[in-house]
Amino acid sequence: MYNKAVAIINEVRKAVVGKDEIIAKILMAILAQGHILLEDCPGVGKTTMVLAFSKALDLSYKRLQFTPEILPGDVVGYTIINRETGKTEYRPGAALCNLFLADEINRTSSKTQSALLEAMEEGSITVDGTTHIIPRPYTVIATQNPIGSTGTQLLPESQMDRFIIKISIGYPSINDEVRILKQKQGQNPLDNVGKVADKNDIIEMQKSVENIYISDEVYEYIARLAAATRNSPMIKMGASPRASIALARMSRAAAWVSRREYVVPEDVQNVFFDVFEHRILINSRAGVSGASAHTALEDVLKRVSTPRLS
Repeated sequence: MYNKAVAIINEVRKAVVGKDEIIAKILMAILAQGHILLEDCPGVGKTTMVLAFSKALDLSYKRLQFTPEILPGDVVGYTIINRETGKTEYRPGAALCNLFLADEINRTSSKTQSALLEAMEEGSITVDGTTHIIPRPYTVIATQNPIGSTGTQLLPESQMDRFIIKISIGYPSINDEVRILKQKQGQNPLDNVGKVADKNDIIEMQKSVENIYISDEVYEYIARLAAATRNSPMIKMGASPRASIALARMSRAAAWVSRREYVVPEDVQNVFFDVFEHRILINSRAGVSGASAHTALEDVLKRVSTPRLS
């Protein structure tokens, strides 16, 4: 199955240039059965990234552009009465698929944002008292623009916590941008992306990731990192136990992608910022001094000693 993971990454690279680490982390999040928040400015390839994954993994894909007019029913679906039979029928919303792109999620109302919570956490949707199971595997990739707050609704902490990682694609280097320009000439790079895995392969890989071994020393390391965020003089709200669980899951995925059957401290450090940064809040004193959530976590990582595995 390791070869499948390599094939997936190589296939997505055909459409997404120079972002191998981001591609690998998105795959890790999918294998850890988590959801992803992409925070970036427009035009850096967020939608292309998701489309490339949907094609490489042969997943049913839906995209919803979130605006103030989007209603919860557009996300989770609604029931109508069939005039011919007199019975109610369920019309699925956009979220019922394998890979759901919630584009600019912060541009819709809080009520619509919260409609995703059950789907992301429970893998099901309840409409008018009836529960509908979402097909597996299931991943939500949401995007938001960090620049410009006009017409936006900040995601509440409860919803931010539902994303296993938050990452940014970022601008390409000059050399990579030249490759992108040449790649776009007369063709769509997505046309070159083919199927290299399917739903069953993803489910099998997810099961393999769940079985990756974590020693007591690494479990304690994760717990000490979480505790350090709660005791940091720079942090107002530290990482919750759910964040610790997410860090363990992502660390397992990082180990599996590295072809190991056990987690080492470097796996934890590799995904530490991606898992914790959107889950903490720095205090006003740290903010005034120019600190950020990232710098606060850098301080935590330095202060917590790395275990030596026997």
